[in-house]
Amino acid sequence: MDRSMLLSSPTILLGNEFILQAPLRRPQRKSKKACVFFEVEILDARTKEKLCFLEKVEPNATIGEIKAMFHKIHTHWYPARQSIRLDPKGAMLKDEDILQNLPVGTTATLYFKDLGAQIGWVTVFLTEYAGPLLIYLLFYFRLPFIYGNKHAFTSSPYSVVHLACACHSFHYIKRLLETLFVHRFSHGTMPFRNIFKNCTYYWGFAAWLAYYINHPLYTPPAYGDKQVKLALVLFLFCQMGNFSIHVALRNLRPPGSKTRRIPLPTKNPFTWLFIFVSCPNYTYEVGSWIGFTLMTQCLPVGLFSLVGFIQMTIWAKGKHRSYMKDFRDYPPLRSAIIPFLL
Repeated sequence: MDRSMLLSSPTILLGNEFILQAPLRRPQRKSKKACVFFEVEILDARTKEKLCFLEKVEPNATIGEIKAMFHKIHTHWYPARQSIRLDPKGAMLKDEDILQNLPVGTTATLYFKDLGAQIGWVTVFLTEYAGPLLIYLLFYFRLPFIYGNKHAFTSSPYSVVHLACACHSFHYIKRLLETLFVHRFSHGTMPFRNIFKNCTYYWGFAAWLAYYINHPLYTPPAYGDKQVKLALVLFLFCQMGNFSIHVALRNLRPPGSKTRRIPLPTKNPFTWLFIFVSCPNYTYEVGSWIGFTLMTQCLPVGLFSLVGFIQMTIWAKGKHRSYMKDFRDYPPLRSAIIPFLL
């Protein structure tokens, strides 16, 4: 064998003999797997007009990212006011939904609906709750334009009136602080037009019940201090329970996350109501207003409590159905708002 051929291959010199080794092979580079991009066509849900066509959208793109791409083309439709759907009359897709997991091909057709101008939930709650707090105090201090100059800036002789003002103020101050420091919202905004309807409800009822409780002709409850004290205990118990449930719900969701988990009782005894109902925060809220109704023995307060109970029952049933749909192992014995009944 030619000596030059031996030297061109890896060899080992052993004494006066050369031992030929197999040629070294360089590792082959793995070819990169081709990425299949999606094309996304967005149509107006009402007119079927093509609004935009997005090319080379990555398969793992979320609906939230697609909304951001759409916003770059139509800047007046910011992501919060966009509703993206698979069908013109179908359900709205979630921002965290991934494109390749949807029942669409590589050329996907989505439908857009304008939700209208939006407002943040924090702003909504602060506006809704600050109004009743301030409005009630106008009646409590009996400003001249409310009960006339004869009773301007006078004070009620009944201690229950002052206690009712303290409880009403405590309730709405608690709500304001919870909005700022406790609540985490899964949806960041709501339609701007709804704030007028919500404020009319909260502000209007606050003025109506405050007018009668602080009226110069108001009379205390029929059973006197015993009724007031019993009602106060019920009110405070339910306020503490409501706050405990809000804290427990906050702890279910890490900051910046939209993860949903089954709410379960904790070491806090107030949360043990989760054993029986899906929305104990509404149960405690209704209990608070029942206590306030007994304390003041005022018909407008009772009507406000009834209307609130009906509305909270609707919300609780909706959340209960959502829990049952999303979690297969959801506790079957739970009711929506009232144990074993509703």
